[in-house]
Amino acid sequence: MTPPALLIAAARSGAGKTTLALGLMRALARRGLRVGAVKCGPDYIDPAFHAAATGRESVNLDSWAMDEDLIASLAARAGEGADIVVAEGAMGLFDGVPGAPGRSGASADIAAALGWPVVLVHDVSGQGQTAAALVRGLATHDPGVNIAGVVLNRVGSERHRKLAGEAIEALGIPVLGALPRDESIALPERHLGLVQAGETARLDEILDALADRAEAHVDIEAVVANAVIPDAREASDRESRLRRSDGVVTLDSGSGPWPARNDISSLLPPPARRIAVARDAAFSFFYPHLAAAWREAVELAFFSPLADEAPPEDCDLCWLPGGYPELHAARLAQSRRFLDGLRRFAQTRPVHGECGGYMVLGRALVDAGGAAHEMAGLLELETSFASRKLHLGYRRAALTADHCLGRAGAVLRGHEFHYATILKEAGEPFARVCDAYSAKERPAGLRAGLVSGSFFHFIAPE
Repeated sequence: MTPPALLIAAARSGAGKTTLALGLMRALARRGLRVGAVKCGPDYIDPAFHAAATGRESVNLDSWAMDEDLIASLAARAGEGADIVVAEGAMGLFDGVPGAPGRSGASADIAAALGWPVVLVHDVSGQGQTAAALVRGLATHDPGVNIAGVVLNRVGSERHRKLAGEAIEALGIPVLGALPRDESIALPERHLGLVQAGETARLDEILDALADRAEAHVDIEAVVANAVIPDAREASDRESRLRRSDGVVTLDSGSGPWPARNDISSLLPPPARRIAVARDAAFSFFYPHLAAAWREAVELAFFSPLADEAPPEDCDLCWLPGGYPELHAARLAQSRRFLDGLRRFAQTRPVHGECGGYMVLGRALVDAGGAAHEMAGLLELETSFASRKLHLGYRRAALTADHCLGRAGAVLRGHEFHYATILKEAGEPFARVCDAYSAKERPAGLRAGLVSGSFFHFIAPE
């Protein structure tokens, strides 16, 4: 049996998706539900907040980078053992990149492909009845996307709520809640988005406060009852799936368009038999779907460079994920056991670095204050945060030579998101990449012997 699901989306970034999604996840978990969590798009920070809110691992679903089989398999994985799945969208509901129908990277693609109803959180600041016109446009833009209800956000007064809410309900779309304007409701941010979950002080208190806010201002029973059952919203059916007893909510499993689970390790084959993965505050951007797929077939051995730990000697591959090495550059430069162990490992076995991991494989990293710090020196690379420039977007990467991720010419799909400036990058490229807007390729990253890296975050093979 598969659980019901819903997707929290908005008309734009900054409208309140994350705070509503986290509040709803925590509120449902506090009521005794097992909540599965999903993040649409290539965001590698939000899933850790989802895990903290629900006590279960979250996964990313990305319609540009992942094919239908992988999306279906990961969606089924998110629902395993869950009573309900709550997905959080990215940017605006229909925001994506050029691509084939259903492959734009937009949250709407996921909602349409899986039949997940959308609960729209709509920022009504500066709006009254005009909010209904915007909601009407979103609700009718794609007949394959079902807007099951709206939660108003940043409501200024009861009069404001009535003006916007009654106009929306006149469309036949229920208003499921109204969150008052409160600028203190925000999660801490840094240059790549939210401060990581593991670094957020009093995170449980924040999540409980978001849940309290959702309980006070959102009809959670109505959200679940109106939003989780695709194409079957009769009251009797809703009531049969949503039951309350002594404050605990239970849900019957539905029979919506969920796929059977596939073996995700066959769709995301691990690149080695035993993989050493750096994991700490400097190396934390390791996609949960990759960790799950690789862990399903091989052993992952985690180690902490910030604790001056070297990659375990009994591993076949060392993987350095992205993260925030620029915030810990001085400490990493002083971690001699880590650096010496990494150099020794690279003499006989492959080492690959993504984004922040790539920078650590270079010769030097210049921090935001302009101080240069010696890194591993395994690649002819020097990077700087003293002068920052945003590099952001999907990437399609063709490997230039045989690699642990595939044979020469194999195409990978992924994402780039960093502010580092390259001061020096010399040698053989790791891949030739293009973005979602052009087929024009350019060299990216470096490879030298058994060492490779780039700013490209691998999501899935093409």
